[in-house]
Amino acid sequence: MHPVTRRTMLRTAPLLAGLLAAPAVRAQGGKGPEKLTYLFPAPDTLPAFAPFQIARHKGYYREAGLEPVFQTGRGGADVAKQVAVGNAELGGGIGDTPLVVRPNGLAVRGVALLGNRPLSQIIVRQDSGITDIQGLRGKNIGVIAFQDTTYYNLLAVMASAGMRRTDANIQALGPAGLVQLMGSGGIVAMSGVPEWAVTVERAGVPVNVMAIDRIFPAMAQAILASDRIIAERPAVVRGFVQATLRAVKEIAADPAAAARTYVEAVPSQAENLAANEEILRRYATLIYAVNDRPDFGSFDPARIAAVGRFYLEHGIVQKAVPVEDTYTNEFVAK
Repeated sequence: MHPVTRRTMLRTAPLLAGLLAAPAVRAQGGKGPEKLTYLFPAPDTLPAFAPFQIARHKGYYREAGLEPVFQTGRGGADVAKQVAVGNAELGGGIGDTPLVVRPNGLAVRGVALLGNRPLSQIIVRQDSGITDIQGLRGKNIGVIAFQDTTYYNLLAVMASAGMRRTDANIQALGPAGLVQLMGSGGIVAMSGVPEWAVTVERAGVPVNVMAIDRIFPAMAQAILASDRIIAERPAVVRGFVQATLRAVKEIAADPAAAARTYVEAVPSQAENLAANEEILRRYATLIYAVNDRPDFGSFDPARIAAVGRFYLEHGIVQKAVPVEDTYTNEFVAK
């Protein structure tokens, strides 16, 4: 058994960096690759973002004539805000992020969906005795941030079991805090991603994972763009989307090989090769599921509509958004 230490937590799931809200970068004089800023909702070294690191490391973005600058924001909803106001050309959220932010005047939409199953899962300690969503009532539960759509997914899952936000003690802890407190027992459940489950397990704490798509039609990680960038720089959006999807498909086809490439791209992860291989294997099967439906990377409007109705009915959003305003599939097809 490996003890849970702060050093381990900081290495495997670093604390969120402060938002680097520098203006979006553009290539000067039309020479060389076109620069763009991509804003992540959490540190870009996390395995959740392996496709982006692999695509950059293997030169896929450069082949598309792009040079992305990676920066970190404060969760998916915050990323959407920064993309909407022009502090980044593109950013990361979840497929339903536009449903949450467009009612607030943030004109962003999804341009690629990085998986056919939800990114977030409910991860519980086995010794908690929790066997279903109703078992979360009254428990200490962790999320990465209250501005992230994994938090909204948790609220939706709780609502499906007749619970409100106040029926559990939900805490925003950041990646390191989530894993550390799951290990110590400070929280008994979290709305999180595969790397956090694997890190807790490798520290000697068995967990169970509840797939939320059986309860709520949540979605995977998505690439977000503003309506303005889509209209003014479609070639940039298309090039970035195609390069990223290429890396996702490589991970799905061979997680072991992808893990080796990932640790080359992110040297700080090199000592965790075995863990990263297991994490990417889980992404391939639990989230990417590339063969579950045709046109991988595209959005299903029926699924978006179902999420929108659920959010509206349960008060997670106060205003409906036309489904066609939340996504475009025009950049997915080659």
